[in-house]
Amino acid sequence: MAQTTAAPAVRLSSPTPPPRGQMSNVYASGRLGRWVPWAILGVSLIISLAVFALFQAASGGDFNVAGAIVLTGVLNGILIYVTALLVEGIRKAKDRLVTTLVSSAFIIALAPLISLFITVLSRGTERFDLQLFSESMRNVVGQGGGVLHAIVGTLIMTGIATVISVPVGLLTSIYLVEYGRGALARAITFFVDVMTGIPSIVAGLFAYALFSLVFGPGVRLGVAGAVALSVLMIPVVVRSSEEMLRLVPNELREAAFALGVPKWLTILKVVLPTSLAGITTGVMLAIARVIGETAPLLVAAGFTQNMNYNPFEGRMQSLPVFVYSSYVSQGTDAQAYLDRAWAAALALILIVMALNLIARIVARLFSPKLGR
Repeated sequence: MAQTTAAPAVRLSSPTPPPRGQMSNVYASGRLGRWVPWAILGVSLIISLAVFALFQAASGGDFNVAGAIVLTGVLNGILIYVTALLVEGIRKAKDRLVTTLVSSAFIIALAPLISLFITVLSRGTERFDLQLFSESMRNVVGQGGGVLHAIVGTLIMTGIATVISVPVGLLTSIYLVEYGRGALARAITFFVDVMTGIPSIVAGLFAYALFSLVFGPGVRLGVAGAVALSVLMIPVVVRSSEEMLRLVPNELREAAFALGVPKWLTILKVVLPTSLAGITTGVMLAIARVIGETAPLLVAAGFTQNMNYNPFEGRMQSLPVFVYSSYVSQGTDAQAYLDRAWAAALALILIVMALNLIARIVARLFSPKLGR
């Protein structure tokens, strides 16, 4: 009988760690350190500033800030790609290049917004005082005056538009998600898409024509401006509410149906509370979208220098129309009109920011609580 001998077992040993006190090279594993991209960005910025400083010294003109930023982005992309290619390989180099391009695109998109806010803030603070929010422009032709009548008009017309738009838009979205089938639902969806893209001046002309049929030609009313804003606001509310309702899991509806709950009560007690946070956010965004409209309010509500608390009687001023009229109809003291226009624009931006903050707070308070 042949005797077989077992092969000796091979013992695998773990890699020997580096001696104590000896630093390990971060590039030995083919990875860049965390500080390397920032260092490359700093080097690119220094080179770009030096190049455009030389151009400024040679030409005697102003320093080209936009050109320096663009050159910094280009140099940063090239240097980060070459460095990663030499150290980490082609795949990681492409990944870092795409990451740099995406970050650059985000900065480019954010730069105009930051520039706009800084410009409005710097010029609007010159007249951003108590008098601006406590007086109207009645009998004011130069310095002084305020935008109280425009703020009151903006809040009244936007509030009426919200009261009109939210029930109509919310009920329409409920029908499309829960009940809508066939040609009628497709027609509603089509017209909502069309209304989303109509110019705002068309909404103003519609409201003006509607009220002219009732009160005669040439009528300007605050409620007409509110109707014009609601025409622009309804499709936004429908779209945002529809998306939020579709995000509610069908399992919740089926569980309610299994317990014998009617469909209308399931929508009222299950679907709407679950999507309330998103619906509220969508409504606030719709308000922020229409509160800065100028053309429809200029056509339907007109403008005035006096206080008007009644939207069913007389013309009503709004902040966007006030900014427009102050800029195009400057009096003898043009700088006073421009200062009031910038201050009103700053007040409008702050109102929109406040609406967005309220939307976030409401969304957090009414969002479904998962942990109990």
